Amino acid sequence: MTIRAIVRGIGHYLPDRVVPNSELEQSLDTTDAWIRARSGIERRHIAADGQCTSDLATRAARAALHNGGLEPGDIDAIVLATSTADLTFPSVATMVQAELGMTRGFAFDVQAVCAGFIFALSNANALIVSGQAERVLVIGAETFSHIMDWSDRSTCVLFGDGAGALVLEAQQGAGTPQDRGILSTDLHSDGRYRDILYVDGGVGTRSTGYLRMQGKEVFRHAVEKLAKTAHAAVRKAGLDDADVDWIVPHQANYRIIKATAQKMGHPMKDVIVTVQDHGNTSAASIPLALSVGVAEGKIKQGELVVTEAIGGGLAWGAVALRW
Repeated sequence: MTIRAIVRGIGHYLPDRVVPNSELEQSLDTTDAWIRARSGIERRHIAADGQCTSDLATRAARAALHNGGLEPGDIDAIVLATSTADLTFPSVATMVQAELGMTRGFAFDVQAVCAGFIFALSNANALIVSGQAERVLVIGAETFSHIMDWSDRSTCVLFGDGAGALVLEAQQGAGTPQDRGILSTDLHSDGRYRDILYVDGGVGTRSTGYLRMQGKEVFRHAVEKLAKTAHAAVRKAGLDDADVDWIVPHQANYRIIKATAQKMGHPMKDVIVTVQDHGNTSAASIPLALSVGVAEGKIKQGELVVTEAIGGGLAWGAVALRW
């Protein structure tokens, strides 16, 4: 028998404030048509004053626990992906642990920017299959509005705030591609490309800084690498691209999402798309999209899901799992 990490519960949280493209037209040299044409984004959610990443993460965590019929005391570990932690330290994960009233187990953050949730899933899966944890709460949460230069129309129109979470639980499988749970992971990074997507602040500069991006270069790498890593994850699982029921990509740009699906030989009806409503929520985008896909009755138990992302680093990867 093989230990698999299956999805026990899922949930998400979005801040109340919705900012449509028309609102950004009032302060930037841009238009709703320009933003939609280049990204597919129509609106995004923005955190309220004083609302931090840990606040969003805790709400998403509670939603996932409720969906799975679990209590905080049932969780052995929290792995949280974010690039917008409340503080330099402690980790957001430990803040969520405290807010949930979870007094056992352990919690830590993973930082791989937009690919963060993929890396967090991989870490959580490793904890489960190695026997170090039975149930792991995996969270992706961001408040990218805190690191936006709101005068830079090339970046600030693309991002939003939000959080998504799921609970992975150990379950015995037969060791075949038909098992439920995470079947394979495929992770990569290449630090040579750090300058095409980064934040120009941090501990070394004693400032938070702003996100800076070379959009054309990021687009080129995304189209090249995302389909390749998704394909690799599916192959590692002993399956083919045609076996995939749902592609749940990082929600950065509709054109990238469409190009990736085409490279995998899938029509857009097989893709969960939320970028129009959420914008790019970085590490939160995949769990948000998964949660929405389940809530809308699209993703069903037993279906094969492949999810992939690329972010600053560059860091990228994919996970194949059977729901």
